[in-house]
Amino acid sequence: MSLPLDARQDTYMRGVKSTTSKRKHTYAILLMAWVFLIALGVWGTKAYSDHLRGQIATQIAEQNKTQLEAIQHDYQTQIGDLKIAFQTEIAKLQTKVDALNELLAFTKDSANSKTDNSNQLYTQLAEVKKQLEELQHNLDVLK
Repeated sequence: MSLPLDARQDTYMRGVKSTTSKRKHTYAILLMAWVFLIALGVWGTKAYSDHLRGQIATQIAEQNKTQLEAIQHDYQTQIGDLKIAFQTEIAKLQTKVDALNELLAFTKDSANSKTDNSNQLYTQLAEVKKQLEELQHNLDVLK
């Protein structure tokens, strides 16, 4: 009887060894699958965040481009308006300078002895006006 017991124990031992090594392989495979899934998740997260970052950068670049174009357009219109305003101001100043030049030419031409007579005549007229106003005032007082 000792023979059959030994045989049973040997078979039983072999079965235990094979299930233990199968369990070790199963745990190793599960651990490797778990690490692979984690690595795959990290890689997917990184790829997705890079994709979103690229999309956001593209959108910001487009917005900046449109804003810069609008600013440039406004700047060009303001420069054009200022140019027109300066040209009109220069034209006005040119007419004033021309009028002043004519006046200076007139005064230069008339700066002879005749002007002394005309100046005297003007002062005499002013005095006559003043006396006439005084007389008018006196007449009003008398009434």
